Amino acid sequence: MILSNLRGALIALLSLALLAATGNAADPRGPDARFLDSAAGRDWPGPGRTYGEQHFSPLAQVNARNIAQLGLAWSLDLDVGNSVTQPIAVNGVLYFVTGTGILHAVDAVRGRELWRYDARVWEHETDKMRSAWGTRGVTWWNGAVYFGTMDGRLIAVDAASGMELWSVETTRHGDGRFITGAPRVFDGKVLIGHGGADWAAIRGYVTCYDAATGKPLWRFYTVPGNPADGFESDAMKMAAATWHGEWWKQGGGGTAWNAMSYDPETRTVFIGTGNGAPWNHKVRSAGEGDNLFLSSIVALDADTGTYKWHYQTNPGESWDYNAAMDMELADLTIAGQPRKVLMTAPKNGFFYVIDRLSGKLISATPFAHITWASGIDMKTGRPIEVPGSRFENGPFVMAPGPIGAHSWLPMAYSPQTRLTYIPMMDMEFIMYDAFAKPEEWKRPPFLANNGAVGVDMDETRPKGSSALIAIDPVGQRIVWRVPTPTSVSGGVLATAGGLVFQGTVDSKFSAYAAGTGRRLWSFDAGAPVIAPPISYSVNGRQYVTVLSGSGSSLMLVGDAFKANPIGYREQARRVLTFAVGGRARLPRSAPYRLEPVSDPGYAADAQSEQRGFAFYAQTCIMCHGRDVSALGGVAPDLRASPAILSGEAFHTIVRQGALKQLGMPPFRDLSDAQVEDIRQYVRMKAREAGASRPKG
Repeated sequence: MILSNLRGALIALLSLALLAATGNAADPRGPDARFLDSAAGRDWPGPGRTYGEQHFSPLAQVNARNIAQLGLAWSLDLDVGNSVTQPIAVNGVLYFVTGTGILHAVDAVRGRELWRYDARVWEHETDKMRSAWGTRGVTWWNGAVYFGTMDGRLIAVDAASGMELWSVETTRHGDGRFITGAPRVFDGKVLIGHGGADWAAIRGYVTCYDAATGKPLWRFYTVPGNPADGFESDAMKMAAATWHGEWWKQGGGGTAWNAMSYDPETRTVFIGTGNGAPWNHKVRSAGEGDNLFLSSIVALDADTGTYKWHYQTNPGESWDYNAAMDMELADLTIAGQPRKVLMTAPKNGFFYVIDRLSGKLISATPFAHITWASGIDMKTGRPIEVPGSRFENGPFVMAPGPIGAHSWLPMAYSPQTRLTYIPMMDMEFIMYDAFAKPEEWKRPPFLANNGAVGVDMDETRPKGSSALIAIDPVGQRIVWRVPTPTSVSGGVLATAGGLVFQGTVDSKFSAYAAGTGRRLWSFDAGAPVIAPPISYSVNGRQYVTVLSGSGSSLMLVGDAFKANPIGYREQARRVLTFAVGGRARLPRSAPYRLEPVSDPGYAADAQSEQRGFAFYAQTCIMCHGRDVSALGGVAPDLRASPAILSGEAFHTIVRQGALKQLGMPPFRDLSDAQVEDIRQYVRMKAREAGASRPKG
């Protein structure tokens, strides 16, 4: 008992010491002050810094005049795992999540880790780890840090000590829902959604909890359920009239997995919703109806979760066209009148400016190559779809494809330049109905898009491109455009120093002139820089921080790492922090070199290898890459893995989860024969790689 009391006293003293050291005492201005303070910019407490999610820092100590003096202040190596999360910074401490759910606290000046909290996802529900994205962000409020886990928990951790304050299950065991997005906090509440509609028969929702206790306050479903069970709200009754057939048996989708914003003046929460489940409108809703609230911006009362208004970007969505990309709030003067607006650039390739009080569309213009629509009808707000884009005449060359013209990596808006900066992607895909008759479709196991839509890359067409573009949201015109390498580029930060920061897959972290797009500065990070950067100040000195390393969803983009291959063990996953006068240096990264295993026992089996390819594409591609190469380094290159030489070892890993703690989930629903077919396919790819290696 004495030892127990002594241990408790020591923990309490340590917590108090850390609290004093990091300055996490209550803010005399109130717990929401850091989000409402748009002028100071000392902290970056949430994903978009303020409730309006502009991804803009009002700090100007680092500017276009002294950017050449910006240097690395310090770096911190990270463990193996996903490292594309956006950090936050409060009171001189950085917080971020890596891997499947490890929350870190790091001294923002010295780069010294203060504590870490491991959510131990592999002990809860490993099947939900199959999505493999990890956690994209965290948020801070009143001395606590909040983040979601892939197994569906929302967790609050004490910002000073790293001790868990509370944890709630926001999903049910085995329901297919998982969390990859960052929670949002406002007025003592914390809001979280979930993903999973690409993988399972689910209907989306967001849940609001008391930030201090984790007590549930309200829940809003984004699509209606079975009418026989009654509707949770008038909004769901209204939405149900836009669905047909027995849609509820397939879930419906509409998951709110990423974008949320808050307007404290009107106490309105804005939710960006996802695609349908399954993708194909003909299967999901007999090809009829708008299917609310798929691919929509939905405005809710922040206190009650009651529906206010919505705007749907893609009625009857059928292409994985999420509207779950960041939504940025601003006050603009349009046609001589002040307007309170919401701006968003969803997957479908149009940039929207919407009146955030009424939901009325103000303007919309393409920001990327588009084949599916010729424009937006300003009277109705509906897209003008191109004939054939719903595959009624056979396969259709879709641009943007399901990866989208803009993904979750955020854009930024600068009140200083009045420009919006978007990390644009340009890729075409061939899409088509994946069935003869809709009623014959059955949900396949494992497949991410539920199999109702076929998706192929056209090898005869360009592989895709990307760019950082600046758009004038008032005039709806592109002011400048800077090409970026490959078909993917990183999240964006704008600052009052007249700068726009962005990382790219080719390991560069760059700063551009906000007004012209001219590159003013670049740093070789030795690894891809995809994560969104942030800026903050400590003791009067401005810092810029970004994480280096790639994310698993990039494995779906075929060209992302072919020019700059990076291995799982060689990849430099780091926290990089910059300041004027910084003089730190990075250690040199080990070069990537494939060493395929020698497999003298391999014997070709074309049928097994063909089956193995099909199972591999359904289960392994997200992390190990389109061609087993895993060039982005988020998982081992299986061609070099000794595990493929032993059927027993391979089965132990794939079916029993021997490596689940390292992020490799078990696939217990695969049969022994299916696992062996996958192993046979990988062995074949290893043999091909060995045969193609230069001799000597």
